[in-house]
Amino acid sequence: MPKLTKRTVEALETRAKNYIAFDAELPGFGVRVMPSGKRFFLVQYRRHGRTRRIMIGQFGPVTAEIARQKAMALLGQAKGGGDDPAFTRDALRQSTTMEQLGARFLKEHVAIRCKPTTQREYQRSIDLFLNPFFGTQRVRSVTAADIAELHGSLAHIPYQANRTLGVLSKMMSLAEVWGLRDRHTNPCEEVERYPEHKRERFLSQKEVEALGRALADAEAECMYAVAAFRLLLLTGCRLGEIQTLRWEHVHLAEGELRLPDSKTGAKVVHLGTAAINVLRSIPVADENPFVIVGTKPGTHLTDLQRPWRRVRDKANLKQVRIHDLRHTFASGGLAVGEGLSMIGKLLGHTQVQTTARYAHLAATPVKMAADKIAERLASALLIATGESGGR
Repeated sequence: MPKLTKRTVEALETRAKNYIAFDAELPGFGVRVMPSGKRFFLVQYRRHGRTRRIMIGQFGPVTAEIARQKAMALLGQAKGGGDDPAFTRDALRQSTTMEQLGARFLKEHVAIRCKPTTQREYQRSIDLFLNPFFGTQRVRSVTAADIAELHGSLAHIPYQANRTLGVLSKMMSLAEVWGLRDRHTNPCEEVERYPEHKRERFLSQKEVEALGRALADAEAECMYAVAAFRLLLLTGCRLGEIQTLRWEHVHLAEGELRLPDSKTGAKVVHLGTAAINVLRSIPVADENPFVIVGTKPGTHLTDLQRPWRRVRDKANLKQVRIHDLRHTFASGGLAVGEGLSMIGKLLGHTQVQTTARYAHLAATPVKMAADKIAERLASALLIATGESGGR
């Protein structure tokens, strides 16, 4: 058989049974000719006394030149004492798929170690972004280039792209622990996340007054939702903490909410008089343990977004989120002179860095005081100048 080229491969005859024609110049490089006329490039070599074959690809989609280069690499690996390429291929075929990894991740890690909200977020990332992209691709075969392609495909939603990358990175780290990938091969570490700019929307005093009027108007229509919004603003709690608050966790005599679980674990929320008054005004529903009563018996209110949109539109607070009520509570504390440490305690932050995002607001009261002093002194200076000029 002469050298395998496009012309010589096309000239090979078809037979009743498939056969292999080997290249004259590169031992082990060959092409299998099928009775149907299809031709497939391959390499054949011996390793530990066994004959091994690896398919390279079908002639046509794969040219003879490309097949020859691939064959040289595989034969060099096989004869150079490295990993057996056939063994690597077999291991890859038998390895876990990305879909299987995602299912195991949700069952053995997320369901046990993550809170319900986080569980839903991880499930969403896997169902909407990871499984459609990777599908049955093997975990071992995922590269940084694959990750970069996925991340790039979500460039129009950069925050979601970063969240999805974070979920995938955790999956790959666990894949190493579970023996599905080699150690220290997490391909996500090489992909740079998109820049994120934290939203810092705080309601001004006039905006809070407008919100108050809108809440009063909506109280007859959605009493429990209105109570939830008032409590969020007056306590600085997270949405889930108020939404799922039970009466057994409310201790009005001590002025506390004793939450057995939150984003940062168990915590005590100290209540001001206004928040206590709101809680006292909420009627307790029969056989319902929740403060913010839902539409179904024994449940809490699950949809606060729709009533919030109606309230904020009435108050002309476009684009203001429910979470911005928590920010407003923090800014209010700083406005009355409380330090970042105290604000962090009230918000339930476990890390100083989390509260530090409000640091620029801490200077606002100081600037206001400096401005008042400077204005008074400036007026005195003008008066003194005027008197001096008259003399």
